[in-house]
Amino acid sequence: MSVQAIVPDYRGVVRDRFENFHGNQLVYVAWDKHLMFCAPFAFPVPPEMSFKSLLTDVATDVFAVHPEFDQLDWSKAEWLLDGQPFIPQLDVALKDQGISHKSVLRFQTPELKGYMGADI
Repeated sequence: MSVQAIVPDYRGVVRDRFENFHGNQLVYVAWDKHLMFCAPFAFPVPPEMSFKSLLTDVATDVFAVHPEFDQLDWSKAEWLLDGQPFIPQLDVALKDQGISHKSVLRFQTPELKGYMGADI
C-alpha cells in the first residue's frame, strides 16, 4: 500500500539516518514465537561490535525477563538477517557480517515453545 502526502511535493526529514546516531547503527532483534515481546527491539550499537557482544552485553538484558530465557542455548538458535537465513560469526564485527543500519535480526529457538507452550 502506498502512502500519499496531503500536500504536493512533501519532503519529510528522515531522522533515523545513520548519521544521526553518533557512530552507532540501529539493529533490530526479535525472538520469534515468544510474544511476550511483540516487536523487535531496537538497539543503537557500534558497527564494530562483535555479534557475541551484541548477544551477551546488549540483548541479554532485554530478553532475560522472559521465563524461558534460562533455557535458551544461543548455539542452537536459528537466525534470519533481513529475512534471509543467517549463520552469525560470534567474534566478527556486525558490519563485517552484513548487519547494517536498521537491519533486522530474528532468531528462533525450536526447543523452546514460548511461554506456557504458546508456540505462536
